[in-house]
Amino acid sequence: MSDPIRFIDLFAGIGGIRKGFENAFGEDNPTVFVSEWDKFAQETYKANFDTPKEINGDITKINEKDIPSFDICLAGFPCQAFSLAGQRLGFEDNYKGICRGTLFLDVARICEYHKPKVIFCENVKGLTIHDKGKTFKIIKKTFEDLGYKVFSQILNSKDFGVPQNRERIYIVCFRNDIAPEFFNFPEPLGKKVCIRDIMEENPVSVKYYLSTAYWDTLLRHKARHEAKGHGFGYEIRELDGIAGAIVCGGMGRERNLIVDKRQKDLTPITHIKGEVNKMGIRKMTPREWARLQGFPDSFKLVLADTHLYKQFGNSVSVPVIEAIAQEIKKVLK
Repeated sequence: MSDPIRFIDLFAGIGGIRKGFENAFGEDNPTVFVSEWDKFAQETYKANFDTPKEINGDITKINEKDIPSFDICLAGFPCQAFSLAGQRLGFEDNYKGICRGTLFLDVARICEYHKPKVIFCENVKGLTIHDKGKTFKIIKKTFEDLGYKVFSQILNSKDFGVPQNRERIYIVCFRNDIAPEFFNFPEPLGKKVCIRDIMEENPVSVKYYLSTAYWDTLLRHKARHEAKGHGFGYEIRELDGIAGAIVCGGMGRERNLIVDKRQKDLTPITHIKGEVNKMGIRKMTPREWARLQGFPDSFKLVLADTHLYKQFGNSVSVPVIEAIAQEIKKVLK
């Protein structure tokens, strides 16, 4: 029997990267350390993973010597500093006293001490062009200086069996002594899926349907932006098409509206202005967002919708991670 592969999960969110690697490597390869500072994300994580019992908070306050030894580092370090949707401050980005742009240096600090076989990072596509490509060069060089060979590629979730147009950069670093000459990122699966495939099987609660007052606000908002020549505003997606990238803030839900006329009882169950629209326009549910990210239906959703939308918008597409993890596994074999 070969020894199990040991993982650490940094900036773990709700465990999407871990889920993909567990699918590829098997659950008997333990995750020995987890760090995630958002307490709501921690709750969802704990509801879905048993180990380790304790989730550590702020990574900047953790001594690398206190982390158990590991073979693969999983790190979806915060992307807000580099996101095309954010202000793109990169290494200058200071949020609640934590410099998000430099949190990746904590990944470097921990990996410099432990020298794992593999470092795996995921981030927004904007990372590659941030500060005319300088930011990405710094990140790459940092890992190379630690003794790693760095491979990276932008992949789109829609090519891996989920109906979501989501481009992300994936970085795979192999320690020099085991690094392959080339690393093959996975090829698109060629499997066509659409929104209809991930919709809830039964009519969903009327609370997901837009009120007439809210619909009017969205119409006005879009008209305002169109007058300025912007393409901002709500979007109704074709059920036989795919969703736009789901994101945690702003217009995330409104840019992925669908028409679903299965709910016949339009009596409001929450306090709304106006009445429920009769056109069948609704937001997708958190479970549908989970499916857009390729999470299995066995993944427990234990929190209120607001938190869940944010968590899935912030998370990763599990099937993409799994496909890359399968390729990493081949190299390690």
